[in-house]
Amino acid sequence: MTAVQERTIPRPRSGLTRKRAAAGRRFIVPNLLAVLIFLLIPLAFSLYLSFQRWDLFHPPRFVGIQNYRRLFTGDRMFYVALVNTVIFTVATVVPAVVISLAVAGALNAKVKGIGFFRSVMFLPLVSSVAAMAVVWHYMFDSDIGVVNAILGWFGIPAVPWLTDPHWALVSLCVVSIWKSVPFAAAVLLAAMQGVPEDLIDAAKIDGAGGFRRFISVVVPLIRPALGFVFVISIINSFQVFDQAYVLTGGAGGPESGTYIFGMMLFQNAFQFDDLGYASALAWVLFAILLLLTYLQLRMGRRGEQ
Repeated sequence: MTAVQERTIPRPRSGLTRKRAAAGRRFIVPNLLAVLIFLLIPLAFSLYLSFQRWDLFHPPRFVGIQNYRRLFTGDRMFYVALVNTVIFTVATVVPAVVISLAVAGALNAKVKGIGFFRSVMFLPLVSSVAAMAVVWHYMFDSDIGVVNAILGWFGIPAVPWLTDPHWALVSLCVVSIWKSVPFAAAVLLAAMQGVPEDLIDAAKIDGAGGFRRFISVVVPLIRPALGFVFVISIINSFQVFDQAYVLTGGAGGPESGTYIFGMMLFQNAFQFDDLGYASALAWVLFAILLLLTYLQLRMGRRGEQ
C-alpha cells in the first residue's frame, strides 16, 4: 500500500523546469494579450453593436433584435447580396481548386528550371489586391481593354465586361480565381511533396499512367489539404471586398451585379453610418460561414472513413 502511494506522489519540479515554464508563460502572455485586444474585444463589441443603433455621432441606442429582423424581412438587398455571393462562391471556389490542383501537379514535376516557374506562379500571391484590380479594370475596359482586343483577333465582338451586370460578375470571378490560385497551389504543392515516392513507383510498375497515378494515388493522399483549401476558399469568397470595390465601384457594379456581402457591409457601415446594422450583417455572415465550415469538415470526415 505504501509502495503504491509512493509511486503516485508526484516528484517536485526542479528549478530548471520551473524556469522553463516561467519562460514559456512570458512568451505566451504577449500573444494572448494581442488576441484579446485585437480579436476578442472587437468581436464582443461588434456583437454588442448588433443590438444597437449607432451612427458614430450619437450614443448607441438599444434596439434588441430589430437589426436582425430588418435584415431578414425588411431589406431586399440582403437577398440580392446573398444570391450574388453564393453564385460568386460557386463560380470561383470550384474552378480555383481544380486549376490549383493541376498547377500544383505540374509544379511538382522534377524537371530542370521548375523553381523559376514556381516563383512566377506565386507572384499574384504577393501582389497588392488593389493594384491588381486596377490593372484588371483596364484590361476589361470595353473600348481599350486588352481582353476585348484579343477576342477581336478571333472575330469575337467586344464584351461589356464591366458595364453589363452578368458580365461584371463574370469578370469579378475571373479576377478572384487568378488571385486565389497561387495560395491554393502552394498548399497543395506542399502536400504533394509529402506523398511517398514508393507508392507512385508501385503504381507506375502496375502500368498506371501519369494522370491515373495523380488521380488514384496523389489526390487521395492530399485529401486533408484539399479540404483545407476548400474551407479557406469558401471563407475568402464570402468575405471578398477589395477587388470588387476597385473593379466595379462601391455601388455594387451595374444594376447590383456585383453587390456581394462585403460590399453591403461596407456601404451600411461607412456610407450609411449604420454601424449596428452592419454589425448584425457581419454576425449573420459569421453564422453562415460557421455552418458551411462545419458541413465541409463533416463531409471530409465521412470521406476519410
